[in-house]
Amino acid sequence: MICTEQLHKVKDASRTMCLLSSETINNLLEQLSKSLRESTEQILEANQKDLEHMSEYDPKYDRLLLSHERINGIADDIENTIQLPSPLGKVLSEKTLENGLAIKKVSVPLGTVGVIYEARPNVTLDVFALCFKSGNACVLKGGSDAENSNRALVALIKKTLADNHLDPEIIQLLPSAREAVAELMNAVGFVDVLIPRGSQNLINTVRQNSKVPVIETGAGIVHTYFDKDGNLQKGKQIVFNAKTRRVSVCNALDCLLIHKTRLADLSELVSKLQDKNVEIFADKEAYHAIENTYPKNLLKKAEESSFGTEFLSHKMSIKTVSDFQEATNHIYKYSSKHSEAIISENSKTISDFYSVVDAAAIYSNTSTAFTDGAQFGLGAEIGISTQKLHARGPMALEELCSYKWLITGDGHIRE
Repeated sequence: MICTEQLHKVKDASRTMCLLSSETINNLLEQLSKSLRESTEQILEANQKDLEHMSEYDPKYDRLLLSHERINGIADDIENTIQLPSPLGKVLSEKTLENGLAIKKVSVPLGTVGVIYEARPNVTLDVFALCFKSGNACVLKGGSDAENSNRALVALIKKTLADNHLDPEIIQLLPSAREAVAELMNAVGFVDVLIPRGSQNLINTVRQNSKVPVIETGAGIVHTYFDKDGNLQKGKQIVFNAKTRRVSVCNALDCLLIHKTRLADLSELVSKLQDKNVEIFADKEAYHAIENTYPKNLLKKAEESSFGTEFLSHKMSIKTVSDFQEATNHIYKYSSKHSEAIISENSKTISDFYSVVDAAAIYSNTSTAFTDGAQFGLGAEIGISTQKLHARGPMALEELCSYKWLITGDGHIRE
């Protein structure tokens, strides 16, 4: 058992967090943000070692990549988290029974949060900041692709904790070996909840094999439906942004649905995508609509596998639909229930879309790129839940809390 000692350490250390004041927590996070900015060059040097082992054409390369701008963004997210109110100790409900017993329901940390993730070193800091602010210890299992980056970041966190006379064992980075995943999934009694972040294969593996309770953060198979009443200029900007802003993230557009009466506008709707060399897999109707205007080397005929795929690259499918119901039926069949969007000027159609489509985040006339904890004003995110138990959508401070009941009596006994 390669992780036993670390699991024991984090379990013991988690108990030290329950008496930390909001001031202590915020001061630590402020110092961490400052130290991160000051350590940018060392972090980038570690990140470069990881990048050297990955092809820049690999869809995961962009997720792995750190830069001055991205590190500053991560530091900004930590500082945003500081500004948020503490989720701890909130009185969620209270009442006094007829017998005089006073009952309160108050928010408390989940305890120790385990996160399994792939080549995304920013997750290391996001998870720690959110867990620490919400009173949780954390156990991290990053992918081997980001091992050097993660080690450097966790070392920085531990040093900051120690410098502030706080227990550095409240965060643990497990070895990158595959055996560590199995141990974490079986860490009953040490880890209270497990959150997988990454490919659908990773998520399925954790959900199917974990003995620790799992919050599923699903893959993003994202659709945008351009309705018969859609505004072309709005749609053109939205589709371009949703597909190309950052192709390797889970809120990126995978499939454009278009009403058949708007096929004449399809060439204009997707025209900007060629600037980013987006490869399109179009169904028969859509293919004929753009075959003379979209670059031939970037245009392919769609197959069944073109739909229900999270591309995580400069690829996108197009499906022609005859009406609203066919559009929503397609989404129902292929959606991962992450983010879905409609472009329409018809308020009734938008309202129906909101009602019919089942997803964690549903948009009208805007890009799905906004499905993000920081964009939702949550400071950062620990993941985007696509399930319905406990949490749904971007998960941040409040979603890292449970609750307990506090009952106050005065010599009460039950007959």
